Amino acid sequence: MSNAQAASSGNTIEAIVDDFSVLDDWDDRYRYVIELGRKLSPLDERDRNDRNKVQGCASQVWLATNVRTDGADGPVLNFVGDSDAHIVKGLIAILLATYSGRTARTILATDAVALFERLGLREHLTPQRSNGFRSMVERIKADARLALAR
Repeated sequence: MSNAQAASSGNTIEAIVDDFSVLDDWDDRYRYVIELGRKLSPLDERDRNDRNKVQGCASQVWLATNVRTDGADGPVLNFVGDSDAHIVKGLIAILLATYSGRTARTILATDAVALFERLGLREHLTPQRSNGFRSMVERIKADARLALAR
């Protein structure tokens, strides 16, 4: 995996889905999501700015995007992120494992909300957290659209 944060935690989205499938208890799943967030590399202080702040999240959330345009299949986007809330930080880790290091076209074709529902997260998180997750996904997809337009 090309994303430094996901690679440093050793978690691909496939591994996360597999891990979720063996955790029957929701307390264990919550702990796992929190642990995923703890494994994220620290976000550089310069990336904690208004431009990277995700609107629509109850918690403080920052997503910084780095676009490489040298890819043969179009722009490749890498993301780093952080939050002041443990669960949200874990959701960021899931999104980074899903989207970071992918081409803009792949990002636009990938439905993280469906993945979110498949993992059973939607019915186990507050509506505010679910809305925040959707806001993060929309921000990532907007960055992918912008990278394609350039």
